Amino acid sequence: MSKSSKKQIRKDEKKVIARLQTNAREGIDIIAKKCGFSRQKVWRIMKRLEKNKTIWGYSAVVDDKKLDVKRYLMLIKSSPKPVNSLIDKISDLTLLKKGKKIGIDVQSGGFIHGNYDWVLVFTAKDTKHAKKFSELLLIEYSSIINKIDIMEYIFPIKKYGIMNPEVNKLQELF
Repeated sequence: MSKSSKKQIRKDEKKVIARLQTNAREGIDIIAKKCGFSRQKVWRIMKRLEKNKTIWGYSAVVDDKKLDVKRYLMLIKSSPKPVNSLIDKISDLTLLKKGKKIGIDVQSGGFIHGNYDWVLVFTAKDTKHAKKFSELLLIEYSSIINKIDIMEYIFPIKKYGIMNPEVNKLQELF
């Protein structure tokens, strides 16, 4: 049996990743059937993707309203200090620990290009708590944060590649 080309391996990996992004709880047998692969091939692909950190983990897509939280986007503009200092501070676990104390759950974050330097996606009980988190960050990192803007995420049409099963309720907002 000949080995697959790198191009074919990447194509096969992308098929498996697409299935996992649609439903990470789908069984290997179902993924294999829908991709046209053997169960063993899917298992090997998944293990390789996990090992090389292409897949970081698996997560549930949840309805924030049913958890009694709201989702927010925080845009952070850094001061003109050296970037190393900012990276250390933003990725510091105190950010997450202090947020947790006031009911903040940071879902994701990253370095961005544009008018702002960082974006955080987080959930909070309400806008009051989201603003408190913003104030905490401004106090804690006053030397490296120039500006913070917060936006409430009103209605998700799609999250993590999954269509909102209640997308028809979007009409009610207009």
